[in-house]
Amino acid sequence: MAQAAEGAKSVSPYAYQLTEIYGLPVTNSMVTSWVFSLSIILVFRMVARKPKLIPTRGQVVVEGLIGSVYEIVEPVVGKHMIKHTFPLLLGFFTFILFHNWSGLLPGVGTFGFYDEFGHFNYWYRPANADLNMTVALSMVSFVAWLYFILRYAGLKVILFDLFGNKADKKDVPAALYYLFFIIFFLVGIIEIISILLRPVSLSFRLFGNVFGGENLLTSMTGLVPYIVPVPFYFLEILIGLVQALVFTMLVSVYIGLICNHEGAEHAH
Repeated sequence: MAQAAEGAKSVSPYAYQLTEIYGLPVTNSMVTSWVFSLSIILVFRMVARKPKLIPTRGQVVVEGLIGSVYEIVEPVVGKHMIKHTFPLLLGFFTFILFHNWSGLLPGVGTFGFYDEFGHFNYWYRPANADLNMTVALSMVSFVAWLYFILRYAGLKVILFDLFGNKADKKDVPAALYYLFFIIFFLVGIIEIISILLRPVSLSFRLFGNVFGGENLLTSMTGLVPYIVPVPFYFLEILIGLVQALVFTMLVSVYIGLICNHEGAEHAH
């Protein structure tokens, strides 16, 4: 029981600093992110550099990935915006998916040490199990969202979407119609608060799920090293896929809410 309790200790919520480069800390999650990011780039370049009419197995995988993500996000952002936003959304999905799964590979999240607080520090730590990485991803998505809505929707559309009176003057009484100006203005203020909190929710959702999965695998492996942890590895594969899809879809929804008015135009 003592050995099981020792093995079930939790993973540290903080990345472990390995060294410094010109005074800047280099953590285990940073090293893992560099290695896997470079691996993703090299593999995709090797597979998709020269597409063939009769695709190879690797080309089929890449084309399937691109086609699947395209079919999912295209109705959300709209046909007009998909050509502008798809490279970013595909990058988000691919980057997050492989980094979510990086903790399942041999050597990642395996070797390390316990600190004085009983937390297990990996020499190689999954990038998305570090809050710094998920905050960076959410901030990139927020800046990209600002660019897209300002570039392709415009300030006038944004202000109307946030504060504009959406009621039709012909369908409601005049007194109620002017009251709606106040109501929609207050709703717009609430919406701005919600927008400012989006990076927080995006970063903590992804971090919480990946970090929780690392703790789960560490605890189960410490309690029963063989056979029993296997189902949890399959569970983490599913969770990694779902979280990559959720992050990408939420960014798509945020863009589509303002930039995608094709449904409204069609109905009109």
